[in-house]
Amino acid sequence: MKAQVFYGPGDLRFEEIPTPEPSAGEIVVRVEAALTCGTDVKTLRRGHPVMIPHVPTVFGHEFAGAVSAVGRGVHGLREGDRVAAANSAPCGLCPLCRAGRPNLCEDLLFVNGAYGEFIALPPRLVEKNVVAIGPQLSAARAAYAEPLACALLGIERGRVERGMTVAVFGHGPQGCLLAMVAAQRGARVFLVGKAGWRLDQVRRLGLAECLDSLQFPDMTQEILRLTAGRGVDVAVDATGRPEVWERAAAAVGKGGAVVFFGGCAPGTTVQIDTRRAHYDELALLGAFHHTPALIRRAVELLQAGTVAPDALLSHRMGLRQVPEALALMERGQALKVVIDPQD
Repeated sequence: MKAQVFYGPGDLRFEEIPTPEPSAGEIVVRVEAALTCGTDVKTLRRGHPVMIPHVPTVFGHEFAGAVSAVGRGVHGLREGDRVAAANSAPCGLCPLCRAGRPNLCEDLLFVNGAYGEFIALPPRLVEKNVVAIGPQLSAARAAYAEPLACALLGIERGRVERGMTVAVFGHGPQGCLLAMVAAQRGARVFLVGKAGWRLDQVRRLGLAECLDSLQFPDMTQEILRLTAGRGVDVAVDATGRPEVWERAAAAVGKGGAVVFFGGCAPGTTVQIDTRRAHYDELALLGAFHHTPALIRRAVELLQAGTVAPDALLSHRMGLRQVPEALALMERGQALKVVIDPQD
């Protein structure tokens, strides 16, 4: 089969490799659609010791497709079933899993391989994080299950409810998903980004009230003006930049929550106004990854059309064009690219 194989930072190779065969407990999925992700862009640039501990490996982690082969001992799935799958599976046994925090599992198993014609899914993933999808759900939309589940976790961490005000810093695909989930819950949403092609596209989609950070250099003051001096109830960083983490904390009002969703580079730090954190009782919250329950919830929302992120698909490309697709994303010239591995 053909695949994009990651050998290390900056080293992605289009290769012909053996088509996988399922071992006991495994399934093989024929990938119908894969999506590009900002994490893939960062990983190609600098590696990712958690998500990709060993190289070489087939790249990519957001996908949906149809089961092409089933290993011995697999129950509930058969050849031809259409599925969406997460890119990880918790152990279910460690203290954090037992405490209801499986996204923080001490033995979280990551799986990559979306940028290939086929992908073999290990037994733990098959058991915990593969979800059957109906015939009416397109593969391109179903492939959003993993990033949408991450957005759901971020918004749940902030306890966003109807009537709240939410500021999402970052207008990339994940920021857009966070805005969509917050709006679906009935919040008023501000989406902060820099002027350019991507912000213009997002503004046309009408996902939120878009604020140009170049037009308003002091974004905190602009958000205070828009909220009658109160600040937002929840601020979410979706950029992974320390200085934006600090801006998010400055924009939230008394009793509010700051959700640090975007992962920063290792070794970076932020400064927090300790007076505000204490006297305004700010909740400073990390948000990482997703859970099996949220993967299933994401599929439900996608199938029902309650969250319909199709408009974020700005480009469609073939498997050979994955490096070009990721370069477009890095330059801010694409939102989400759907990759057809059979093209």
